[in-house]
Amino acid sequence: MPSSSHEALHRIFQKDPALLTRALQSVLRIPFPEPREFAAMNVDLTEIEPVERRVDTLLRAETDEGDYLLVVESQGDIDKRKRGSWPYYLGYLHEKYHCEPVLIVITQSHATARWAAEPIHLGVRGCPSLTVRPFVLGPDNVPVIVDEREAERDVPLAVLSAMTHGRGPQAAAILENLATALRTIDPDSAAVFVQFVDSCLADRQAQQMWRDLMTAIQYFWRHPLAEQVRGEGGEEGREEGRAEGWAAAILRTFQRRQIDVPDSVRDRILASTDLDELGTWFDRSHEVADARELFTEGS
Repeated sequence: MPSSSHEALHRIFQKDPALLTRALQSVLRIPFPEPREFAAMNVDLTEIEPVERRVDTLLRAETDEGDYLLVVESQGDIDKRKRGSWPYYLGYLHEKYHCEPVLIVITQSHATARWAAEPIHLGVRGCPSLTVRPFVLGPDNVPVIVDEREAERDVPLAVLSAMTHGRGPQAAAILENLATALRTIDPDSAAVFVQFVDSCLADRQAQQMWRDLMTAIQYFWRHPLAEQVRGEGGEEGREEGRAEGWAAAILRTFQRRQIDVPDSVRDRILASTDLDELGTWFDRSHEVADARELFTEGS
């Protein structure tokens, strides 16, 4: 049964197919032509024989150089069976659609990335009849986006960065800047990206930090994940949860910036139920040098 992180790692490219092109061009340095149009395709590659073969995501990219089939495989761990199924996928798709297939593997694991990147040789040793070279996106090459402006310039890539590096030492900075960047896009897309990131955060501390950040943002409550986080409580519970989320996000920001928070400041933050006020304080928490400046107008 595919895990939620498995699904999120490839479905982000269904949500934003152009991100896959940017990843090929900018991250993997592959001179992939700019697509005019994308089309989602049936991922079922099963033939008449009762052997089910299914890729994770399959996109058709129409370019000036012809059509390409982008095969995205989300890989959690090393699976030696893929050394046989991946060549089959490419051969089958080329024969069926008469398009050039491109295999992209996405993973959160350094070891899995190294394994997946190894060429697959079929035939005589040293003189193979077929060689498959998967393109791999993972923690070794997906950019670590810790700059707010960079995150805002390409929100889907910032989401992919959080999904890939969510268990690393820079997770806090990645997540905080992504949370800010998500405010710049439409709420429905943001809600989907929120779920993708949450699904991929294996580190419990990072996941709790993400949920604290997201609790403070209105669009988060549009997604079913919010029901899991806040439970039942109606509108009153919803408002209370948002206030608690803002307060937690402010205190975590100070903690990450290694700024001491006096008890009086902490108590005032935790006591506030004014969402506008808390939102203003959250913005200031990224800028002030002293926690007491949080409440000063113009800080």
